[in-house]
Amino acid sequence: MLMITLSDFEGRTIRLTEERRTHILEHPEMQAQERHIAETLASPDSVILSHHDLSVRLYHKLFSKTPITRKYLVVVVKCLEQDAFVITAFFTDREKKGVRL
Repeated sequence: MLMITLSDFEGRTIRLTEERRTHILEHPEMQAQERHIAETLASPDSVILSHHDLSVRLYHKLFSKTPITRKYLVVVVKCLEQDAFVITAFFTDREKKGVRL
């Protein structure tokens, strides 16, 4: 199975599995956005701790041009003690609620 390894702004290694990549790319607006996913992790505008699961971080970056106008890209990452992996990624109008890191 293909797996992409990315790094976040803190140097954390984050896995993006082929299964998760396929899930993300099922949304037409996410086609060809892998570069923006990597950019969001490496240089986020903000990182929010999920209020549903404290091991989940939501990396946000505002892009002035996306396939669907000016939007935030949110990359959702599960951060365990010895592992971190992308759960999903999507565009949204505003930052998600939670504790800002």
